[in-house]
Amino acid sequence: MPDDRLANLTAALLDAARVAGADTADAIAIDGTSVSIDVRQGQLEQAERAEGVEIGLRVMIGQRQACVSASDISSATMAQMAERAVAMAREAPVDTTIGLADPEQFARDPDIAALDMLDPTHEPEPAALEDDARRAEAAALAVTGVSQVQSASAGYGRTQVHLATSNGFSGGYGRSDRAISCVAITGTGSGMERDYFGDSRLHQSDLMSPEDIGRLAGERTVARAGARQPKTGAYPVMFDERIAASLIGHLVQAINGSAIARGASWLRDALGEQVLPRGMSLTEDPRRPRTSGSRPFDGEGLPTARRLIVDDGVLQGWTLDLATGRKLGMPSTASASRGTSSPPMPSVSNLSLTQGTLSRDALLAEMGTGLLVTSMIGSTINPTTGDYSRGASGMWIENGVPVYPVNECNLAGNLRDMLLSLTAANDARSHLSRVVPSLRVEGLTLAGA
Repeated sequence: MPDDRLANLTAALLDAARVAGADTADAIAIDGTSVSIDVRQGQLEQAERAEGVEIGLRVMIGQRQACVSASDISSATMAQMAERAVAMAREAPVDTTIGLADPEQFARDPDIAALDMLDPTHEPEPAALEDDARRAEAAALAVTGVSQVQSASAGYGRTQVHLATSNGFSGGYGRSDRAISCVAITGTGSGMERDYFGDSRLHQSDLMSPEDIGRLAGERTVARAGARQPKTGAYPVMFDERIAASLIGHLVQAINGSAIARGASWLRDALGEQVLPRGMSLTEDPRRPRTSGSRPFDGEGLPTARRLIVDDGVLQGWTLDLATGRKLGMPSTASASRGTSSPPMPSVSNLSLTQGTLSRDALLAEMGTGLLVTSMIGSTINPTTGDYSRGASGMWIENGVPVYPVNECNLAGNLRDMLLSLTAANDARSHLSRVVPSLRVEGLTLAGA
């Protein structure tokens, strides 16, 4: 659907809100297409295609608000949506922090083309996606030791978004994505182990080959054959690059304005304090080209910009939308994220953590004895204290080299201490939305055999 049709839809929603009696309103329209193909044992197992337009309306009456959404874009439905939303808002509790941005705060003529988020090539045919999945599966099966492939998938998606407000903002952008993934299995019965590899890009031309994806999934899986529990005790732990971003994700969640405003964060009193080692910074850049988390403006129409979340280890600020900023007496960081059925909420986009100078293997050599974590299962994180407990599997390290695969172990520690002890490798993949290298943590408690 052309972006101008989405603009017309949001304008019609705002008109309906005015007629229904709203004081102010904002509207969002999302046009999405997704195609997914799964193969198994060389045969097509599942093919799915979804497409459609969703619309959302938020109305405000004084200091009360309500949100409604629909997938029917008829004028009768939009009129009913507006009437229902206004009726709901009149019964909603008062919230003195809600409200649209001032018109002078809105993004003006953002250079959307510079973000390069939309692949200009045509949507791939289902047969091409099926061929990708078959090739990935065949490559995994060709790895000695792989007993079967649980799944091999290829997919395509394309989304157009348009946001408009009753006080003058109107803007939209598009994003495409292309992905291939493979999950392989080694062994049989109770001795089965599995692992995976996948790649997702905005542009087809950047995507790894199906053969490389399948081969890496197979090699990772075979490396897990014969896994057993590690030793119990306190050891250094290396979080492999593919899961290291989860550690930074816990920090990001803890500085979200919603958690800070509720006082429900283990970093609630840490503004201006050391939260990462000296020399390590965390940067958000919502305008990084060809990256999945990029956006020219946030869910309230404010222009996005690069910001330092942590500078030289010191926490610089919270992640805020307009409402949480007002609660905390701070300006928005243009971090509002918006769906069709709920009001804006703060969230981050693209992140980059300072990389180290050594490779992962060099850091393992320095580590001596400990655990290299390659996958995690379950999570028990206390959001108020930062106490951390997660199931993990990976490779046991002795004398700096992997000696056997491990599973069924638990890691425990406190996130504040863990983050302050980080040592970063230099292996982050630059195309990811979260560019985070392998990270070594000192002195975690491992519960194993």
